[in-house]
Amino acid sequence: MKRTASLFLSALFAGAVLCAGCGEAAQPAARPAPLVEAPAPAGRTVSGEEALAIALANAGVPESRAQVRKLERDGDSGIPIYDIEFETPYGDYDFEIAIETGAIVGADYEVQEEWVRRQPTRPVSPEEAKAIVQSKVPGLPADAIRIRRESGDGYGRYEGRAAFRGMVYEFEMDPGTGLIFDWTADLRN
Repeated sequence: MKRTASLFLSALFAGAVLCAGCGEAAQPAARPAPLVEAPAPAGRTVSGEEALAIALANAGVPESRAQVRKLERDGDSGIPIYDIEFETPYGDYDFEIAIETGAIVGADYEVQEEWVRRQPTRPVSPEEAKAIVQSKVPGLPADAIRIRRESGDGYGRYEGRAAFRGMVYEFEMDPGTGLIFDWTADLRN
């Protein structure tokens, strides 16, 4: 029980750090929204505003910090989607949200590593890193996440990959803060 609480608090701390320095009033950190959202009620589709809210929550970005570059209807592999692109002072984000369900069927974002390195440090173990990834993908078993430590650039990072429910996730995380600075999620048929 203590270990589970510790992992949850680590994931919660990582979300708080992601928003640190964003210029927002201090607020309790919210857990990132799941990558696969609950379906929209029958007969109702997700609006563009709702799709944007899903993307912002998953990325851990306050709406006030996002400059939306693109929010349009499109299609991917026969799935009607909202194609969403937004920027912050510290990163670029692209999301594909299924119009019929609100599920994230694609995501790609990169946060500037220099910005990550300026955030308060709290080193995370590989197990804590997995818990942070699991907070973004509810239901993802820890044993489905492959993670390794890389240090070729002198700073170090965790690099990882997971496959779950038709999605493939790849990420890079700063081990000193627990922040994911490179995230890709792709629906694979």
